[in-house]
Amino acid sequence: MDERTGMPQVGMVGGGQLARMTHQAAIPLGQTLRVLAIDPGESAALVTPDVMLGHHTDLDALREFAQTCDVVTFDHEHVPTGHLRTLVAEGHDVYPGPDALQYAQDKALMRRRLGELGAPVPAFAVVDVAAPTGDESDRAAAVARGVEDFAAAHGWPAVVKTARGGYDGRGVWVVQDAAQAGRLAAQLTSGDGPFATTAGSVVIESFVPLRRELAVMVARSPFGQAAVWPVVQTVQQDGICVEVIAPAPDLPSALSTAAERLALQIAQELDVVGVMAVELFETNGSDGPDGPPALLVNELAMRPHNSGHWTMDGSVTSQFEQHLRAVLDYPLGRTDAIAPFTVMGNVLGGPVGVGAGEGAFSEAVLSIDERLHHLAARFPEVKVHLYGKAFRPGRKLGHVNVIGADLPELRRRAQLAAHWLGSGVWLDGYSLEHGATGEDDAASPQVSVVVNGGGSR
Repeated sequence: MDERTGMPQVGMVGGGQLARMTHQAAIPLGQTLRVLAIDPGESAALVTPDVMLGHHTDLDALREFAQTCDVVTFDHEHVPTGHLRTLVAEGHDVYPGPDALQYAQDKALMRRRLGELGAPVPAFAVVDVAAPTGDESDRAAAVARGVEDFAAAHGWPAVVKTARGGYDGRGVWVVQDAAQAGRLAAQLTSGDGPFATTAGSVVIESFVPLRRELAVMVARSPFGQAAVWPVVQTVQQDGICVEVIAPAPDLPSALSTAAERLALQIAQELDVVGVMAVELFETNGSDGPDGPPALLVNELAMRPHNSGHWTMDGSVTSQFEQHLRAVLDYPLGRTDAIAPFTVMGNVLGGPVGVGAGEGAFSEAVLSIDERLHHLAARFPEVKVHLYGKAFRPGRKLGHVNVIGADLPELRRRAQLAAHWLGSGVWLDGYSLEHGATGEDDAASPQVSVVVNGGGSR
């Protein structure tokens, strides 16, 4: 408890952009978020005044951190489950608790538990990779055999995932045949592979023909109150989410309702506290591509999530404020959308250095500050939220939100704004020298850009 304000102290393990944006949401609630960061240059550590430096795998650091907090929560799922069980046993409030968080940490546990709950999941199998005891070829052969046996029953290609770790497409492989399975198995169990020195598991799944990817954000409090946001469409590129459309366009109302109910059911059955993203596949139903669609659960994330960033500008209550409300057991906020559509575009670092690239004014090295200046001149309604990170090709530097009713135009502007901020190049050849074309002189939709700092997440 903060003796000066009388407010409870929320501590977030992890100092990335999610913690940073949670800190921003905490301020209107009278909170000062306490952050456990590895490095003072991480995104949240750059802005919150209450930072403890320590590693999320260090039990002593976690204990010291928890002793100064009324509630402990997370901006990632990488804290060892055993450490969290120790904190709970010592009387600390940890949300989400380890009994829930384990299903976001381990895809094998998640698949098995969701199957027990009757949730729709792809066909899957789990292959345990033994600890190295001698000949690594035996371990590789066991993995390859598991993939081949699964494909014999369900067909090629097969999707292979490491059960733990991996995000933004990492730790996931599509295997076309037995030869590829053998090469992947050798890669996983030798050299720098994830199982080179340790035991673990891989999850093998059927390759699912997708219509598109969807996601639902849900929040739940210790009291059991729950709230769900509209279903969104997510667009992936090279395993990274580049765009979110809220709500998902042309989604049948029955499927939207089913997705929301599924998210609420999972949150209740797993006893989730805080916000959770349920990532979904929209697939062909039993009647094939010409029939009504069906849903499959892809993954769970028990924290604020990229698919919920649109809520910062497109919903009555953002996912970050709602997460704080939930872990503090406050009544949850409304989740209504405030515009017909919100389009979120991720700002990714361009393929070369800051300001470089082809296009108008590419010879000028434009800083982020200069890019924001030009973005505001072209789209005056832009509000900026960037992550304050050092530039690196492909790195998530921030995101933009565009709000309005004309979906094709919103998507166009979100793509233009996000690419401009990440690369310093306008994709449509817009000239900084000569200003907007007549098309851009029209009334602009509302655009919000989010700029936040540090870490490598």
